[in-house]
Amino acid sequence: MKSVVLLAEAVEDIEQARSFYDRQEKGVGDYCVTSLLADISKLGSLDAVHRRQHGCHRLLAGRFPFGIYYLDGTHEIRVVAVLDLRRDPGWIRRRVSARRG
Repeated sequence: MKSVVLLAEAVEDIEQARSFYDRQEKGVGDYCVTSLLADISKLGSLDAVHRRQHGCHRLLAGRFPFGIYYLDGTHEIRVVAVLDLRRDPGWIRRRVSARRG
């Protein structure tokens, strides 16, 4: 099983999701973060089975409309972005491409 590492930008994405959903209804932001982290925690055992998009693999989050973009390395999986899929596709492409290094 590979370790899963979140880049600082991905952590920031998750915090932005929390803020957005807490503005909609108090407590939903925490639920969103818990749900996203549960999805991310499964990546270590999945062995990059997800479709590639913008140079990364993309896992669709289970409960919220987010894409979890990651790179599969030899010993670890690096989560580079956790983005709201309702955003402009061009914005998503630019964001993921800039982060994958």
